[in-house]
Amino acid sequence: MTRLFNEPDAFADEMIAGFVAANRRYVRSVPGGVVRSTRSPQGQVAVVIGGGSGHYPAFGGLVGQGLAHGAAMGNLFASPATQQVHQVARAAQHGAGVLLSYGNYAGDVLNFDAAQEQLRAEGIACETVTVTDDISSASVAERHKRRGIAGDLTVFRAAAAAAEAGHDLADVARVARLANERTRSFGVAFTGCTLPGADEPLFTVPEGRMAVGLGIHGEPGIDETDIPTADELAERLVGDLLADAELPDGVDTPRGARVVPILNGLGALKYEELFVVYRRVAELLEVAGVEVVDPHVGEYCTSFDMAGCSLTLFWLDDELAELWETPVDTPAYRRGSVVPAELDDSEADAPGSTDPATPAIPDATPASREAARTVLAALETVAATVDAHVDALGRMDAIAGDGDHGIGMQRGSHAAVTAAREAVEAGAGAGTTLARAGDGWSHRAGGTSGALWGLALREVGAALGDEAAPTRDAVAAGVTAADTGIRSYGKAEVGDKTMVDALVPFAAALRREVDAGSRLADAWATAASEASVAAAATADLLPRMGRARPHAEKSLGTPDPGAHSFALIVTAVGEMLAAAASAPPKGPSA
Repeated sequence: MTRLFNEPDAFADEMIAGFVAANRRYVRSVPGGVVRSTRSPQGQVAVVIGGGSGHYPAFGGLVGQGLAHGAAMGNLFASPATQQVHQVARAAQHGAGVLLSYGNYAGDVLNFDAAQEQLRAEGIACETVTVTDDISSASVAERHKRRGIAGDLTVFRAAAAAAEAGHDLADVARVARLANERTRSFGVAFTGCTLPGADEPLFTVPEGRMAVGLGIHGEPGIDETDIPTADELAERLVGDLLADAELPDGVDTPRGARVVPILNGLGALKYEELFVVYRRVAELLEVAGVEVVDPHVGEYCTSFDMAGCSLTLFWLDDELAELWETPVDTPAYRRGSVVPAELDDSEADAPGSTDPATPAIPDATPASREAARTVLAALETVAATVDAHVDALGRMDAIAGDGDHGIGMQRGSHAAVTAAREAVEAGAGAGTTLARAGDGWSHRAGGTSGALWGLALREVGAALGDEAAPTRDAVAAGVTAADTGIRSYGKAEVGDKTMVDALVPFAAALRREVDAGSRLADAWATAASEASVAAAATADLLPRMGRARPHAEKSLGTPDPGAHSFALIVTAVGEMLAAAASAPPKGPSA
């Protein structure tokens, strides 16, 4: 368990502040994460990495000379928000473009891709290479769907070495893709991990058993076995990674190939245990005829207090072998001898919060300002609903995911309430209040749900505006826009077992009922009922997207957490609207 914390919601921010205070020779704070505190040459490609916090030394611990130029650091086990990635990349770039690289998770893809679009629109060249090293998360035929685990290190280091050597952006991206194609990882765990303030771990492994092929967030493994001996574990890890079907292109046989082995502890295993395992790993690689280069044994991508480990094999070719010798000096990872660069004192550390500055509140009519209070009440209802179901949502998500859906929704909904309350107190109208709430949700929650709920609130806010009292038609139009935007942004459709399965029928029913002349409260209630039925029906679906996809069969019989939480929320908001409709009208017209 995590024992040392103050407020759980503040853990990530306080951790980052302490990390920077302890490592000023390497990093400085910027909104959204950290960048190098040393000067990088103008005209050098910037390698920007990132992901959720809770995996140290990934990702901030890998920022420094010879490795990453910056890291976007999300909340615990949640991808950084689009704003964070965008801000870190802008701060890290030196005129030659930015390579974004991160583990292949749905929330990270959504937010990094959106940041890439923003950077390109601003004239900053940008390319992306996702890390897909985990052989347990998808078949060879669907290698592009695999998630990234400890193999992140090889891709980040190869790309950064190419940037250090003066390669242009296209070539840095090529090297990163090559490194990714030649990296394979496989992991196991004996216990789950517990986030700060949580009463229980995100997942559990039965006493005396080992989860095989799990992800770094606690996503269930592909198998479960009795705990092996250290030698038996080494044989399982090496055997699976040396399987003929898993060898990289161009490697016909392990014999004679050069490999960097990385035995990575996930948080609770002691180095001495890892050395016992590596002893047998080294013997097995020698028997296979593999030439071992620069073996790594330690912690490179952790998961709080998870007891487990993973083995990565990085298959070198001549180009990668040369780049691998590039010296590296970061807070948590050092190789070779680096000539220290000057500290970059052009910008001081960002004060306290990593939240970006917000623009002034635009003018709003009295009617819209009054409606903003109804918006705030609705968001408070959302947060209270999430609070009441947070544990159940976590358990539901743990069936085939990583178990943090409830925690993420709680972070996001409370951040939305805080942002909305500040906006209302500053005299904002309904549209601005929803836009600020959406930004707060996406920034604080991160991840897929953070990005999608943030988008939804902003779309509804754009439809309501700040000009007048919102009408039921405007509300329906905003929900329709949210539906369209989420499907376009998240690439999910009905049947994929996501939030979209509940959102689409809700939006369609609300539009239909409003067009038929129903009051907003009545139309909303009908739509919420249809969303609830649709959410329950996702129990019969196999997930085709997200972290649950690699373990689709495990989710049968359990509704999708995103669809279920959506249905809970719109039902609760509908009850609030019904109560408001029976009182003197203060919000959206009926």
